[in-house]
Amino acid sequence: MKYYIISGEASGDLHGSNLIKELHLLDKETSIRCWGGDKMEAAGATLVKHYKELAFMGFTEVLKNIGTIFKNLRFCKEDILQFQPDAILLIDYPGFNLRIAKWAKSKGFKIIYYISPQVWAWKENRVKMMRQCIDKMICILPFEKTYYKNKWNWEVDYVGHPLVEVIEDFKKNNPALSVNKTQKIIALLPGSRKQEILKKLPIMLQLSNEFSDYQFIVAKAPGLEESFYNELLQPYKNVSWVVNQTYELLSQSTAALVTSGTATLETALFNVPEVICYKGNALSYQIAKRLIHIKYICLVNLIMDKEVVKELIQDELTVENLRHELNELLHNKAKQLQLNTDYATLKNILSSGGHASSNAATAIVDFLGK
Repeated sequence: MKYYIISGEASGDLHGSNLIKELHLLDKETSIRCWGGDKMEAAGATLVKHYKELAFMGFTEVLKNIGTIFKNLRFCKEDILQFQPDAILLIDYPGFNLRIAKWAKSKGFKIIYYISPQVWAWKENRVKMMRQCIDKMICILPFEKTYYKNKWNWEVDYVGHPLVEVIEDFKKNNPALSVNKTQKIIALLPGSRKQEILKKLPIMLQLSNEFSDYQFIVAKAPGLEESFYNELLQPYKNVSWVVNQTYELLSQSTAALVTSGTATLETALFNVPEVICYKGNALSYQIAKRLIHIKYICLVNLIMDKEVVKELIQDELTVENLRHELNELLHNKAKQLQLNTDYATLKNILSSGGHASSNAATAIVDFLGK
C-alpha cells in the first residue's frame, strides 16, 4: 500500500510516527510520503515538508503568511498527483487538511482522517463537508463517536487516545523517575504563547510564597526566550523552570497547575492532581463563550462527563481560589482517593482495549482491504 500522510504540528508528528510503525508491521511493503517531522521520517516515511514550515498560529500570523499557505497547498496537490497513493491519511491540522480532503476527494482518492477536528466545540458547520469528503474518520476521544452518530448519523471509529501509549513508553524507559516522589514539587504548565502565559503565570507564581516548602517548577515553552521567564520568575525564591522536560517534571510532581489543552490529559495520565487555570483577553473570552458550546474546557472533564478536576476560568482564576484548590489537592485525603479512582477510569476509557496507533492501523488496513 502507498500512503500520503499530512500532519502540521509536533503532536501530529509524534502520533503519526507511531501510526507509521504500526502500518509497517502490518505490511512490510508499505510506502509512505509525509508532511510531518523528524519522528515520522525516523519511523520510515519519506519526509516532503517539515511541520516547522507550516505552523502558523492565530489570525494575524495566518493572514501575514497567506501566500505561503496557498503555495504549500498547490505544492501538496502536485506531489499527491505525482505519488498516486492508495489512500491519503490526514492527522488533525484541520485548516490545511480539510482543504486537501475536499480537493483529493474530487480527484478520486481515498481519504482517511485520524484525530478528528474538534468540531463538537466550534465550527460545527464543517461536518457536512467532512461527511462528503472523508471515507473513514478515526477518533481518539470517546464522546466523538457518540457525537457523530447521534447528531450527524455518521459511523466513525474510536480507537483510544495515542497519549496513553506515549506516556506508558516514557514510564517504561524512565522507571527511576516515578518510583518515589520524594521531592515536594508543584508543576506549573501555563501554556506556550506569551499572551496566555502573561495572563496566568503571575497568578500561579504568587502561590509559591504561601507554599514555601514546595519547589515550584515551570514547564517552559521551547520557542520562548529565557529572559521572558527570568523576568517573571526573578522575584520568587523557590521557583525554577525546565524546558523539553515536561514528562520528567510530571513524573516527580505532587500537584500541578495547568492551562487547558492536551497538557490536562497528560497530567492526569501521570496521575498528578491538577487545577485547570484559564484566563484570556476579556473581549476574546466573551466572543469565544458565544462561539464554543461545550460543558467543560478540560479534556479530562469532557471525557469523563463530570468535573473530575476543578476549572478556574477567567474571573474565577484568582490567588484566593487557586490557594483553596491547591490546598484541597495537597491535604484532602478523600479528594485524593476520588481523583485516583477517576484517573484510573479515564485511563481505561482511553486505552480502548489496546493502543490507539495499533487500533488505528488495523482499522485503516481493514477498511482499504474491503
